[in-house]
Amino acid sequence: MNFKLLKEKDFALLILGKFVSLLGSNMLQFALSLYVLSITGSATIFASMLSITILPRLLLSPIAGVFGDWFDRKRSIVLLDLLNGIIIGIFAVIYIFKGGLSLSLIYILVILLEITEIFFHAAMSAVLPSIVEKEKLLEANSFNSLVMNIGNVLSPVFAAFLYGTFGMKIFLIINGITFLLSAISEIFINIPNNNKRPEKIDIQSFKTDLKEGIDIIKSNKLISTLIGLGTIINFSMAPTFSVGLAFIVKEVLKSTDFQFGLFQMILSISMLLAPLLMVFVKDIKIGRLSYLSFTIMSILVLVMAAVPSSFVLKSFSTNWIPYTLLLLISFVIGLVVTVANIAIGTLFNEIVPLELMGRTSTVFNLAVTVFIPIGQMIFGALYDTISPSIVIAISGAILIVALKKYKVQLLDYDKEEIAPKGDVIDEF
Repeated sequence: MNFKLLKEKDFALLILGKFVSLLGSNMLQFALSLYVLSITGSATIFASMLSITILPRLLLSPIAGVFGDWFDRKRSIVLLDLLNGIIIGIFAVIYIFKGGLSLSLIYILVILLEITEIFFHAAMSAVLPSIVEKEKLLEANSFNSLVMNIGNVLSPVFAAFLYGTFGMKIFLIINGITFLLSAISEIFINIPNNNKRPEKIDIQSFKTDLKEGIDIIKSNKLISTLIGLGTIINFSMAPTFSVGLAFIVKEVLKSTDFQFGLFQMILSISMLLAPLLMVFVKDIKIGRLSYLSFTIMSILVLVMAAVPSSFVLKSFSTNWIPYTLLLLISFVIGLVVTVANIAIGTLFNEIVPLELMGRTSTVFNLAVTVFIPIGQMIFGALYDTISPSIVIAISGAILIVALKKYKVQLLDYDKEEIAPKGDVIDEF
């Protein structure tokens, strides 16, 4: 990976701001889970707290997308990070005076931060493609993925240390400061003013602009393809990584806690290494790279399905061999999934007009987010009822069908001359 992009001030400040903001969000989520468990002892209550975040996302994503395209993006992301810092600061004060936070206050805090996050990401969606040249987008998205994955790995470690050492009160204060620091770094980013605000802001203007965003998604086959692919990846692959592999490692292979911990660590490493390996595929055209990533992913998932089968398990006297096979296959899949996500993100940045990025990105994020819990519930039930090998094979089959459906759109992208970003493409 070429680190020359970091010499570009705007890109470096953007990555810094996103990293600090991500750390703040993930650390707070982790600390709140520990705090809720400590005061209630109930994982069910915390699970219900997480599940309510889908409601504001469903209700507000369309509004956030339109607003993200209407208003100055730099001002929006700075103000929203400042607002996050203020909200957390207020709850820190409440904690100090009341000696703790009730469950109802925690619910309110989670919902408020979810609302600001929805609007933040709508405004942030067009920033990277507006400050990075098109030919550098793949590299920029790779670097962004690397830094965000590092944040995902480090945030629970930092959160556990701060919460365990200082308690929730100091943690809230520190967490509020992280958002303020993020806002300060974002003040110095030069973001082109490509937002498209109507002369009159009213319900009719909102409906018109929302419809414009939906129309381009319907008319542009490649945008629809990316939304479809992202949804299918999260529906079929998220349950495999979050539910299936943990179930197989612990319940089927009867692995030790050490083996389980090693498995999780190796998966995290694969997602960190993938962006670094993008330097070896940067010359592959982006549509073909997406297609190849999906092809390799589909084949590996079908191969993985054989590992927890009774034939393989009975062939060895120890679980170390099937465990190692599963670990190696999962590691490579982790690499490929991350590469696929980077490729899809780059394609999305290249083809969506900047003035419509907020609307289209919120639809994309909503679609892929909604289907994660749906996939987890469906596949989780399947893991309890039928052989894990069959469940994984079903995931692989879904990917194969998706690959067949979207192959032409992905490969044809490389042959077409894309119109300038500011133009709405009618002929797709």
